[in-house]
Amino acid sequence: MEWAVLALVAFAAAFIQSLTGFGSALVAMAVLPTLLGIRTAAPLVALLAGTLEAVLLVRYRGAVNLRAAWPLLAASALGIPVGVLALAHIEERVVLIVLGVVIAGYALYALLNPRLPRLDHPAWAGAFGFVAGVLGGAYNTSGPPVVVYASTRGWAPDEFKGTLQGFFLVNDGLVILGHLLGHNLTLQVARFYAIALPALLLGAFLGARLDRYLNPAVFRKVVLALLLVVGLRLLW
Repeated sequence: MEWAVLALVAFAAAFIQSLTGFGSALVAMAVLPTLLGIRTAAPLVALLAGTLEAVLLVRYRGAVNLRAAWPLLAASALGIPVGVLALAHIEERVVLIVLGVVIAGYALYALLNPRLPRLDHPAWAGAFGFVAGVLGGAYNTSGPPVVVYASTRGWAPDEFKGTLQGFFLVNDGLVILGHLLGHNLTLQVARFYAIALPALLLGAFLGARLDRYLNPAVFRKVVLALLLVVGLRLLW
């Protein structure tokens, strides 16, 4: 039963990100910690998210903009080791509560879509990037701070997508490196990764094929509503 749930979660995570452009790690981290334990789920999801980014790079290669993403990446690189160390030394229940706050908080933010002030000072990139690194190292949830920051910059859609894609592409590699140096990539994680990989690739393929038939905006709101419920559930 464990392997079937793992495969289903990997499929859903890849399908959702391929269709809507966001959320694979949030979806996986909303479910897998309670199934596998946070210290197994975190490095496993890092591997799955990194693999998915590599696959989606073929689709979004024209949008990657590493030059615009480098201030966020530099700060994130400093935060990732902090997150990996926190994962190893903080009680699992506390880690799950913080994870629930992050997932539910982001889902609520994205559903309400509030108008945020413009943040032009370079220090803001460092602050949001560092928080993204800490959350990425501990939970693979570096996306919410970066998305919020990008929303305050007034970027055009292409610049928005290109900068985020560039950030996630490199950041996933840094998170995986952090887990490798932290000795979190165990044989058990490798076994779970092998089980989940075919479902991940299938989800990415079907998401890319079906995006012309489904309304990504409506589907995204459904996913966010589910993430809000799951995030609140993690608090208890």
